[in-house]
Amino acid sequence: MAVGFRTRLTATLIALVALTAGATGVFAYVLVRDSLRDRLIEDAVARSEFNVAILASHQGLDPSFRADQFEASDLADRFLLGGAEGYYIEFEGGESVASELGLLRTAELLSDELRDILDRGEIGYEILTIDDAATLAVGFRPRPAGSVIIFFYPAQAIEDGLTQLWRLLTAAGFAVILLGAVAANLIARRVLRPVAVAGLAAQLMAKGDLSIRLPIESDDEIGRWAEAFNQMATSLEQKVTALQEAQQRERRFVADVSHELRTPITALVNEAAVLEKHLHALPDPARQVGDMLVGDVDRMRRLVEDLLEISRLEAGAPIDVSVVEVRPFLDAIVAERHPGARLRVVGFEDRISVDRRALERIVGNLLDNARIHASGAPTIITVSAEAGVMHIEFADEGPGVADSDLDRLFDRFYKSDGAGRGGSGLGLAIAQQYARHLGGDLTVRRGIERGLVFEVTVPVADLLPAGDGDATSQREPVEGGAGIAQRRS
Repeated sequence: MAVGFRTRLTATLIALVALTAGATGVFAYVLVRDSLRDRLIEDAVARSEFNVAILASHQGLDPSFRADQFEASDLADRFLLGGAEGYYIEFEGGESVASELGLLRTAELLSDELRDILDRGEIGYEILTIDDAATLAVGFRPRPAGSVIIFFYPAQAIEDGLTQLWRLLTAAGFAVILLGAVAANLIARRVLRPVAVAGLAAQLMAKGDLSIRLPIESDDEIGRWAEAFNQMATSLEQKVTALQEAQQRERRFVADVSHELRTPITALVNEAAVLEKHLHALPDPARQVGDMLVGDVDRMRRLVEDLLEISRLEAGAPIDVSVVEVRPFLDAIVAERHPGARLRVVGFEDRISVDRRALERIVGNLLDNARIHASGAPTIITVSAEAGVMHIEFADEGPGVADSDLDRLFDRFYKSDGAGRGGSGLGLAIAQQYARHLGGDLTVRRGIERGLVFEVTVPVADLLPAGDGDATSQREPVEGGAGIAQRRS
């Protein structure tokens, strides 16, 4: 499923807000954590140095003092008075003492990194978890291979504070992201509102409303774009109006000319009919000229009738619905226009409600086209119906047309190469216009092996079983789409 641009823009803005909030929260947390821990470590190291350097020297103990010397002194009390929460001493001989029983496990808790630091004679420290509480351990080794002294300072309060800070920053981050989502949606909607308005305007223009214009609300790029859109719309409206006026003038001209020609053409047809009856009495040269004259008058009559038919359709001819019995109706048209064609009615042989004259022109023009341009080749007409739509397929095995001509067969007065064997070039255009006038369509495609296949789709209403109200034999019901009549035999 495609994601809209506004959704992508909103998601991008939310992602930027989330990234900014996350980075700010992490930076603030790390800054506060390092500051608090550094202050704790500095204070603890200072107190530990005081304990070792001042208190130990005050008791007169050398750096390699033993367990019995330590126990005989009052250093244990002084260490605790110096601010340490506890201590752990690991003597050279392997003995160890601690201010509390739980601190005797200190040797197991110290990391290898801290022991390496102490072995180099440097002050080392790390945060340990003792009795489920964070504790800062600061260690010394007064001389190489000498005793190790570890002082412990409470760090749980700082860790609790950092935990609370992390929770607060996390909650604040989610709140910022939520607010950012609302703001991003509003920003995206505001930023893309001109685009949405332009899209709606384009849809209305596509439906034929060329008077639509965009509001110009700013002097920035969006405003200039809206102004350019309005200029384009104005230019398009002017051009379309000019084309429509030219088309109307052309239609009026064709209609007027066709109407004016109708009277003299009728006279010519009557005169040609009289002449045709006396052609046998004329000498051969005169008879040949007479035959040509009669044929030309007949072609002129059909051309004028076709032009009048097109003018009538373009003027919005009303649809005159009547009941038509499909099989007899089509049999009569085939017998008159193309006797060599074969008619197949598939799925139904019932009566339908349709514009009889329009359907006759569609079928007749397509039969004329097959008779003229696929002369001598088999032509099969297949009729079927489904869901209230009648399909009529005209398949011939004639020479067909070139690929470049296929899409132009329904153009007025268009004749493909080699198609000058009769016809005005209006038959297919009229058939298609009639089909669309009835709410259907007429299309063409290539045959499977050769020739062309024309397909007509025409909506039909009130399909009636043959025999309703007359003496026609009843037929058995057959399966069909919605709106197709039941047949009984």
